Amino acid sequence: MKAKIKILIADDHAIVRIGLSALLKTEPDLSVVGVAKDGEEAVAEALRLKPDVIVMDLMMPKKNGVEATAAIHEKLPDTKIVILTTFAASDGIKHALDAGATGAVMKTAEDAELVSIIRAVASGGKVISDEIQQLLTEDPPAEELTPRQLEILESVTRGFTNADIAKQLGLREQSVKEHISAILLKIGAANRSEAVAITMRKHLLKI
Repeated sequence: MKAKIKILIADDHAIVRIGLSALLKTEPDLSVVGVAKDGEEAVAEALRLKPDVIVMDLMMPKKNGVEATAAIHEKLPDTKIVILTTFAASDGIKHALDAGATGAVMKTAEDAELVSIIRAVASGGKVISDEIQQLLTEDPPAEELTPRQLEILESVTRGFTNADIAKQLGLREQSVKEHISAILLKIGAANRSEAVAITMRKHLLKI
């Protein structure tokens, strides 16, 4: 008999966790192995349970869905992550997909659509719902980096520390730290190493 698809549900609303658990448990090929109420717990439970698929809310406390997705994808690259959101702007969804999510669907979707996407990503597919595809197409691109931010990002990709960058550019180290935080937010990276990966993949620098 084929093994069931093991699922972890991460959402900060108890009613959503309960509702999704009840829905997915009615499917004979799906098994809900755990739930998490915030991003930090999602990462911890993912590492403990090693699920096949995580249904991840985009907006959560402690770590948001993008940060949790990045952290989990780094440690468990074979675990598939489906973003579940009511968030109207597309930036967060784009960032989550860049961080390693392989599916995305609105919370307003029909039950059958969510179940179908879970099965598809578990089989190795990448599935974005039609509603989100339209949102990604219509939404304008994220704010561009300033010349100073591009300069600092280039130094980050070359492996320089904050102290190195501060000395190189004649800035205070705290200013460099603030610039890097703003850069990570703009490009949807959870940390410096992910920022470098996104920079290379999206050709953000001419280096």
